[in-house]
Amino acid sequence: MFDIRDVEIVRMVVRHGGFRAAAAQLRLSQSAVSARIASLEDRLGVELFDRRKRRGSLSPAGRTFLDQTARLTEMRDRIISNLAQESGFAGTIRIGVAETIVHTWLPRMMTLIHARFPNLRIELAVDTSPVLAAKLIEDELDVAVMMEELVPPRATSHFVFAGDIDWFAAANAAIPRTALTVRDLAAWPIVTFPKGTIPYRDLETIFAAADLPFVPLLHGCASLSAALHLILTDFGIGVLPISMVDPDVAAGRIRQLDTEEKARPQPLRFCFTHMASLQAPLANALRLAAEQAVAEHSDLSNRSK
Repeated sequence: MFDIRDVEIVRMVVRHGGFRAAAAQLRLSQSAVSARIASLEDRLGVELFDRRKRRGSLSPAGRTFLDQTARLTEMRDRIISNLAQESGFAGTIRIGVAETIVHTWLPRMMTLIHARFPNLRIELAVDTSPVLAAKLIEDELDVAVMMEELVPPRATSHFVFAGDIDWFAAANAAIPRTALTVRDLAAWPIVTFPKGTIPYRDLETIFAAADLPFVPLLHGCASLSAALHLILTDFGIGVLPISMVDPDVAAGRIRQLDTEEKARPQPLRFCFTHMASLQAPLANALRLAAEQAVAEHSDLSNRSK
């Protein structure tokens, strides 16, 4: 019928005198808070707020709801405190990551989190940064590692990782090994990040600036693994994270293309992001795990060069 999060949202609306103020404190959209309250009222079959008064005014049923759920929140807090003293945080944490992170330092971050919190269950979602941002706002994720430019305005974020991306082709592709111009690249089918993402838009900007007499054929791929496979089979050339394809370059299956400066895509910048509703000690611990995983990944990459 309801959960602790529902109770906390009702309390925040009352404490801060309305849905808008509560949404700002929770770092959610006002529509998300309103929808959550409406859904709760529908499930309970009562109106929790008196709509004839200001939005933060409880109805008699609302006052009864908060009075009777107070013990639940107290019990929750006591359980969390006891678990934290014994073995760290417990429960479920919902983490969303951009696919670039999957192919770089995500496995190490997951290992570090598990070592620090053996009783914490992780639900992992892999998606584009715009989708991750929307899920954070709608309280469908607790944490996201996402593109810096797309962090939601009310979210807490810390920069953690910059990943270089570049042009690649199959090792046996009939492509010159001299510095390629934007026009040279545009003559080939191009496989890259999904349409609408920042890297895809970056490529569109690069080609638009070149004032080409034809429109390049860009294939946005929702899976970077699938994009890599298409490049390996010589379907075309493509832009991918350098660290993702390092093993294939070392094995001689793929090669990094030499291009002129203005053809080179911008690095991807990622932030560790969460809303204010996530407990600060847990958020800090997860961020430290991400930062350590990035540092170890960077050290490994530097040693391999």
